[in-house]
Amino acid sequence: MNGGTSIVFLIADDHRCESLGSSGNRDVRTPVLDALAESGAAMQGTRIFGGMTGAVCAPSRACVMTGQSIFRSMIGCDPSVWAHSTDIREEAPLLPERLRAAGYRTHAVGKWHNDKRSFARSFDGGDKLFFYGMSDHWRVPVQPFDPSGLYGKERERIEERHSTELFTDAAIEFLEKQDGSSPFFLYVAYTAPHDPRTAPEPYASLFDPERLRLPPNLLPEHPFDNGDMGVRDERLASLPRQEAELRRHLADYYAMLAHLDAQVGRIVECLKSRGMYESTLLVYTADHGLSIGQHGLMGKQNVYEHSVRIPLLLRGPGIVPGRKLEALLSNIDIAPTVAELAGLPEWPEADGISFASLLREPAGGAVSEAEAATRAEAAGRDHVCTAYQDLQRMVTDGRWKLIRYYRRESDGVGTDRLQLFDLQADPWETRDVGSDPDQLPVLLRLARMLESWMTRHGDPLSRVPILNIIAPGGNENHEDI
Repeated sequence: MNGGTSIVFLIADDHRCESLGSSGNRDVRTPVLDALAESGAAMQGTRIFGGMTGAVCAPSRACVMTGQSIFRSMIGCDPSVWAHSTDIREEAPLLPERLRAAGYRTHAVGKWHNDKRSFARSFDGGDKLFFYGMSDHWRVPVQPFDPSGLYGKERERIEERHSTELFTDAAIEFLEKQDGSSPFFLYVAYTAPHDPRTAPEPYASLFDPERLRLPPNLLPEHPFDNGDMGVRDERLASLPRQEAELRRHLADYYAMLAHLDAQVGRIVECLKSRGMYESTLLVYTADHGLSIGQHGLMGKQNVYEHSVRIPLLLRGPGIVPGRKLEALLSNIDIAPTVAELAGLPEWPEADGISFASLLREPAGGAVSEAEAATRAEAAGRDHVCTAYQDLQRMVTDGRWKLIRYYRRESDGVGTDRLQLFDLQADPWETRDVGSDPDQLPVLLRLARMLESWMTRHGDPLSRVPILNIIAPGGNENHEDI
């Protein structure tokens, strides 16, 4: 490939969709990302496919890079090894691997929480590479690029710059060496705003906890056992949750995001100064969201909107600016879309679908949510689903959302029950209407969607009926589902 659109792909760790100014959050400060949304497209209906481990970032990043479901892309799909494997199957092609084969220079910076073999076949360069899930942001163990692909621990060195600045510096160093002779794929994977949330000043003091608006779904504790109540993330704050403590967590989270936003701004300014901004496809997303007190939870080990809905911003050649769409998407759709925007052939191995047509439509005014939903449905998405371990599954059609919880017999954790939310009337998921007899047709319809999705993707729980349990309020024994 002699031509081709260069790509800067940015992925954050724990950034939920709600925590952007462009998403309507009036407290968080993300002017750079908001400007990207305004000058490009904000795909606000994007959810993650899920994960079979509490470290959701590893399977989620595998979904983003392969365009495949976790049940196809990840080696660890046997329940006995779900909690241990981060490996990507050798037969699963990755986005940078395909771009590299097409003539792109592929360069990585930052976090790669999957196996080193999949990294080695994807990238021909890189720096400040981090092969773990998390670390002290001020003491980051990183490695330079290893042509052998082995990345032995003895090559690590501790960097004592803040991780977000460390990774941004390395990204800019790469960009400053590009002369435009060949297209590149620059992958920058941040560890922010993941805890420990220790932003540098002046960002650390930017938000007064007492002045922050709190979401209406804060609870002192989750009302039932969701199957993973003792995971590390849930121990980051006291139980029952205390408002003052949650305010401090939220202030620190926003501080990390404000600092991250400023560092993304440095990359944008570098692209502009080198005359590459208008010709480069810029993508910003995250591996998953985070609770921080919502529903009485702290982590991402759940399938509520705050944890499964992620930012997805795209700006570049051919993308109509100012497009904010609620079209239903999964993070397995990102790779085939970026591949199409880069001019690569169709991706038959992908489970995801390309939504490039939603970005390339001729400008003609704002696109209504109804029109966006119609277009997305025509492209194959009238619902999206998320899996979490063998404990939770969810399906949403954009308005209605069904969550199925499972009790794990091997250790007795979890609860056999359902939740049903009307996201249009109740976007914070505060009112479970699953016991309303009038909503039984909705329950049945969503349950069929979820059952079909689980069967299609080879979900090991597909053999367990969705509605063959006692739902809150007495909807029970629907043997047909």
